[in-house]
Amino acid sequence: MDSIHVRGGNPLFGETKIQGSKNAVLPIMAAALLVEGVSVIENCPKIADVDHMQKLLAGIGCVIHWRNRSLYINAENANDNKMNSESVGKMRSSIMLLGAMLGRFGKAVMNYPGGCVIGARPIDIHLNALGKMGVTVKKEKNYFTATSEKLTGTVIELPSPSVGASENVILAAINAEGITTLRNAAPEPEIVALCDFLKKAGAKIDIKTEEGKVIIVIQGGVRLNPVSFRIPADRIVAGTYMLGVLGAGGHVFLKDAPASHMRAIIELAREMNADVNVTDKGIAVLADCITKPLKYLETDIYPLFPTDLQSQLLSILTIADGESVICEKIFEDRLKVVPQLRKMGADISISGNIATIRGVSRLKGTKVKAKELRGGAALVIAGIIAEGNTIISKRQFIERGYEDIARDFRDLGVIINNV
Repeated sequence: MDSIHVRGGNPLFGETKIQGSKNAVLPIMAAALLVEGVSVIENCPKIADVDHMQKLLAGIGCVIHWRNRSLYINAENANDNKMNSESVGKMRSSIMLLGAMLGRFGKAVMNYPGGCVIGARPIDIHLNALGKMGVTVKKEKNYFTATSEKLTGTVIELPSPSVGASENVILAAINAEGITTLRNAAPEPEIVALCDFLKKAGAKIDIKTEEGKVIIVIQGGVRLNPVSFRIPADRIVAGTYMLGVLGAGGHVFLKDAPASHMRAIIELAREMNADVNVTDKGIAVLADCITKPLKYLETDIYPLFPTDLQSQLLSILTIADGESVICEKIFEDRLKVVPQLRKMGADISISGNIATIRGVSRLKGTKVKAKELRGGAALVIAGIIAEGNTIISKRQFIERGYEDIARDFRDLGVIINNV
């Protein structure tokens, strides 16, 4: 009872609505811990990671309930500083509660965060940055304790533009004394969404760019008031479904797709001969089955091609005419989906962080297993373009970021079901 069954071989037609963004909503849920009163998070996606974050917040005293598509978080009586170890172990995004908990309680006890197995993803960059604000960390075998008698604003330059570390510094800085200047912050739109939420609640935050680096300045000690905020649509979900159309061919409308955040994937789709029409209501995609290979593509930080779409792109390139090369620059283990695609007949070789894909005439449906979130979505796409039936087990990985990938592809005419 943990599988997705797909019958492949047909083009996609129709319309599907893009859910709220996973990568935006999780840090905003963490930020609700700093609000004195109720935060209303509209267009909140009903995904496993939101459920885990909800459990983490409830475990430290927040009162949370759903009303239609909105999540209500009342953090007024939050009074604990130790997170539920089971949920922390399941979800890497629990690390983003660290900055908020330090700001609220001055202390956080956390198991080392888990989630998808796509690389080392060390948290030292988080801890080192917070250390400059006066945080002391005591590391144990399975957990760590972070404490600060007084968070102090300072100038912090990240060694790389880490999304999670940027979020933690921003959240800790809200209740710090003085001004925090974060240099080389992550440029992703989800960081902007977090800052927009905080500013709507009363925070004083300025974002600028100097010499190609994002700089975020946060005035500490500002009270946050109750707020309602709408989560933007998920650019990775929209990109996943766009790549599905490129692989299978067809004509679909991706309602609410955030085109302004999807420049790299839209440009790639057009390069691969798709007709992409952007409107104020979403994105229309018209494409034949993929034939054009990609000579070379690298994943990189926003606004370049996202690592979170690399596996899905890899799937459709398996049936391109010729050889394609993808270089994974963000996560060293993001190519874990390759052995599963080989089971379906894909011809892919790996050298370090580079995948060389030699297109085959068709993939063949078989039993495969999801190992992580985006690789699982890639296997669904592979099943859609394959001949025959594909069974993808371990769908719980996919449910971390997609509300119901089977429902959404059924909207587009695919014969697909959760079993």
